[in-house]
Amino acid sequence: MIEPHAPAPPGSPPSWGGPRGPEAPARLPVRPAVGRFLVLAGVFVCAACGLVYELELVALASYLIGDSVTQASVVLSVMVFAMGIGSLAAKRLRGLAAAGFGALEAALALVGGSSAMLLYAVFAWTGDWGGLWADGPRVLLVAFSLAIGVLIGAEVPLLMELIQRVRRQDPGGAVADLFAADYVGALVGGLAFPFVLLPFLGQLTGALLTGTVNAVVGAALVLGLFRRDLTRRARWLLVTANALVLVLLATATVLADDFERAARHAVYGQDVRVAVRTGVQEVVLTGDADGRPLDLFLDGRLRVRAGDERRYHEALVHPAMNGPHARVLVLGGGDGLAAREVLRHPGVRRVDVVELDPGLARLARHDPGLSTLNEHAYGDARVRVVTGDAFHRLRSTPSATYDVVISDLPDPGITASTKLYSQEFYGLLRRVLAPDGRLAVHAGPVAARPRAFWTVDATLRAAGLPAVAYRVGARDPGAAPGPDRATAAGRRAARGWGFLLAARTAPALRLDPAAPRPRTLTPGSLARDARDAARTRVPGLPPSTLVHPRY
Repeated sequence: MIEPHAPAPPGSPPSWGGPRGPEAPARLPVRPAVGRFLVLAGVFVCAACGLVYELELVALASYLIGDSVTQASVVLSVMVFAMGIGSLAAKRLRGLAAAGFGALEAALALVGGSSAMLLYAVFAWTGDWGGLWADGPRVLLVAFSLAIGVLIGAEVPLLMELIQRVRRQDPGGAVADLFAADYVGALVGGLAFPFVLLPFLGQLTGALLTGTVNAVVGAALVLGLFRRDLTRRARWLLVTANALVLVLLATATVLADDFERAARHAVYGQDVRVAVRTGVQEVVLTGDADGRPLDLFLDGRLRVRAGDERRYHEALVHPAMNGPHARVLVLGGGDGLAAREVLRHPGVRRVDVVELDPGLARLARHDPGLSTLNEHAYGDARVRVVTGDAFHRLRSTPSATYDVVISDLPDPGITASTKLYSQEFYGLLRRVLAPDGRLAVHAGPVAARPRAFWTVDATLRAAGLPAVAYRVGARDPGAAPGPDRATAAGRRAARGWGFLLAARTAPALRLDPAAPRPRTLTPGSLARDARDAARTRVPGLPPSTLVHPRY
């Protein structure tokens, strides 16, 4: 039999059961059942907001820094670690659960809601990130992950106290109810981010709106349901803090479009002519006015620079066209520039371009500057553009369909591209190639990332496609940035492109003597390019596969 215990001395902190006796229930303005429902609804909304903050950091970091797997791992692991710290720290606030939760939500709304804008500001206005800011975006990413994780982790202990104040129940049942509402809220937030917030509001406005909802719900729950547990001074402090947070978030929301334009100019320069988000990526065109050369950026990465693109596209296409080339497949190349080079060769009867982003293909067809640069390749009746994933497209393509395949895809170092540089993918390409067909692959800058480049070579060979390597230098130092834009030194090292010409039997690296002479490529320069690339060889590398990517 449990002996009765003495009441807690005056001034001691509240206790919700245990050896010091049960705490008196909160003085609620509603019935306990309604109060419990409102607390669980607050848990639901706060969990949804918390997951949106996490996904926002992952998405923005992948876009700004590159390598989505690394950025997701950093954000999620740091945030989960910080949640444990927050849960431990919240033990000191249990005696002031209502006031502590109100202050916590105001801080979380401000930090989480402003995180995207501040990260983008650091990205846009710290130049080439040299010196002090060399790792600025990464440091800020970790700082936000820690801060948001600590605040999210502190929510659960305080909410546990509040739900017990409404109607006392056994701890196991209270935990089950709390986590059920938390997990369902996380599901809704996780689905709302990619399907509602990102496509309709964008990253900046979506985060700011999420912070606003977070602040309103947190303040309403505490000031509406538990206001009698707060002193007059505490109520005024919470009202003032939340009003200040809402004013800041509302002001940032109103200025979001102007901020984005200013940041875009800081990143791309003052001559931004087209900036669209297609649903697949952000496409930006600069220049092509008043004599300025056209530049094409995809998700912030320079993809085409008019002053240097011909060196890249001629090197990619012309060696592969030496031989039968009536039927040509271009993978990627939505800008139409690889198709332009293909069409220079006599005897081409069909060119299929498989591009993931239909918005880029439309721009290449209709934009005056880009269509002029690609010489209106998409207006040629022999060219057919198919939008979709290259991997899935190849699986449904009959065998021996093409004489030439041009793989004009992003660097293998970009995580989303690794499956398009896998042994399985090259096995599909080998199947669709004619017996004497050739495959040209853009494999990234061989000088800056030789291991990744020669892993592509090893992967082609594992798929039964022996290859010969060659490289072409870029005249413009900004023409070949790699997938990771962290440092200026890394970009300086990537001033060029590496290519692999593959076939069922070892191909000869030559130009088609019957074709028009390229403007930037000669047989002599091609031979030198092959010797330069061969000197960087890294032997003994294993191939990359879908389940074991090695880039």
